[in-house]
Amino acid sequence: QAELEESGGGSVHAGGSLRLSCTSSLSSLKLSEVYLAWFRQSPGTEREAVAGVFHAIDIYYSDSAKGRFAISLDQASNTVNLQMNNLKPNDTGMYYCAAVAWRRPRRWSLSSDYTYWGQGTQVTVSS
Repeated sequence: QAELEESGGGSVHAGGSLRLSCTSSLSSLKLSEVYLAWFRQSPGTEREAVAGVFHAIDIYYSDSAKGRFAISLDQASNTVNLQMNNLKPNDTGMYYCAAVAWRRPRRWSLSSDYTYWGQGTQVTVSS
């Protein structure tokens, strides 16, 4: 069983919106106290960082996500949300939530520095 669980994926037309959520199946893993990021991957491409939130304070976005996506933490429900607006066909992919608790990633976008992963949720944007 993955330590993180994503939900909220689906199929939309270009210009549409989706809200992804990430929760933890581990009662000891508080998402406000970890380094967490959303990644996406399409077939034949490398995993790409989209947005990150570190200890509920530092926020990061990829250039493609800036101005369209918003990452937020709901401490009461221990959930990290990714609001995605004005979606484009090249946003299509499997979206993964990843986290690490014991050490700050060398770069927020470095997937190999994250130890907890979810199984992903599919986002499909049609033109």
